[in-house]
Amino acid sequence: MDAVRLIVTSRRALAGSDVGPDVMAEVWQAQALAQAIGSRLAMAGPPELRGEARGLTELASRGCGVLDRPDIVTEDLRATQLTELGDARQALMYLGGLLGEVGIALVGLASAADDEGRYWQCMEAIDAADESRDRVLDMLRRLADRDQALREREAG
Repeated sequence: MDAVRLIVTSRRALAGSDVGPDVMAEVWQAQALAQAIGSRLAMAGPPELRGEARGLTELASRGCGVLDRPDIVTEDLRATQLTELGDARQALMYLGGLLGEVGIALVGLASAADDEGRYWQCMEAIDAADESRDRVLDMLRRLADRDQALREREAG
């Protein structure tokens, strides 16, 4: 399945989750998907994105690592369903939106946490989601800079 379809599926699932464990599972799924997209971009994406994409992979991995892994069978793990990236810019725009929504969901969980461990787990996951989103925004800026340079070369 292409990246945008998987991201849209993740956004819907996150929006439809209303209890803590379900939200945490969707947050984990989103970070795993960000990790897979980062890995795909690092290997086969535009050359100017590869370094940032490796960074995204590491940050998203950290985002998964701070959360308890949900009990999800491999076939239901969206990251394993990623077969094609499609348009890198579009995938990154959608991924940035998903990661923003992940941060918001985690703020809600942190504020409702009834124990200190869950609170700090959410706070670390918020940091990872924010840093992952920042990395995505950096990649979008790099693509815009590349396109601007190409337009200038063609015009000049």
